[in-house]
Amino acid sequence: MKICIIGLIIILLDSCAPFHTMRTGAGRTKKYEFTHNDIPQAFDNFKIIFLTDFHYQSLFTRKKLNKLIKTVNKSDADLILLGGDYHNDCCYVPELFDGISQLKSTHGTIAVMGNHDYAACYQEIVDHMNIYHIRLLEHQSDTIKLHNEQIIIAGVRNPFDLQTNGDAPTLDLSSDDFVILLTHTPDYIEDVPVTNTDLALAGHTHGGQITLFAIYAPVTRSKYGRRFRSGLKYNSEKTPIIISNGLGTSRKNIRLFAPSDIVQIKLRIEQSPK
Repeated sequence: MKICIIGLIIILLDSCAPFHTMRTGAGRTKKYEFTHNDIPQAFDNFKIIFLTDFHYQSLFTRKKLNKLIKTVNKSDADLILLGGDYHNDCCYVPELFDGISQLKSTHGTIAVMGNHDYAACYQEIVDHMNIYHIRLLEHQSDTIKLHNEQIIIAGVRNPFDLQTNGDAPTLDLSSDDFVILLTHTPDYIEDVPVTNTDLALAGHTHGGQITLFAIYAPVTRSKYGRRFRSGLKYNSEKTPIIISNGLGTSRKNIRLFAPSDIVQIKLRIEQSPK
């Protein structure tokens, strides 16, 4: 009985995940302030919402999708980025993207695909993205302009197929621009040179999905083990990458000390020393 009570307390303390999920559709909202000297003045306080690994429907249900829509739309996001793995079955694709289309942001929604999406329903997902004007980046980049200044979003096509996609879509971009690289798996930024990338965003790991007190994860879906499990990490070249736990689940509909999350990133300009 004592062990059960202690376990319940720890679960409640784990980002207050059960209560947070009831309110927002995710176990937690992880907020980052990201400062870099390439961020233009016009993009100071620019707010990005990053959502990934929906695996709709799994533990991420229609009810949670509805709550997520309300949460995101209250955040006054400037840009929404999607990291792939949208479905657990093709029949859910229309319903999910009807929900995603209700997400509001000043500069719209940009997306990449995940391994589940390349395995099944690829064309159906593409068709629904086109219907709802979601910009899919498959080894392409998109320019976000604000007051005559810009940042670049680059998206990776199937990061698991390095034979075809081993040259990052950032290689031909300018080192003077602030560049965000969107890739489904964090392994990509370690596997290949991602020159000119200032910040990478990824999912895929689910934060381990099932962990021992958020310390040890038997499965991370990364060949680098726990190195890129969750949160803000760096590759060998010191490129920062934010890894989301994602929203849904795969294989087993359970999370343990790896709460689902909404990632919110606020860009801040580098302050000159006084």
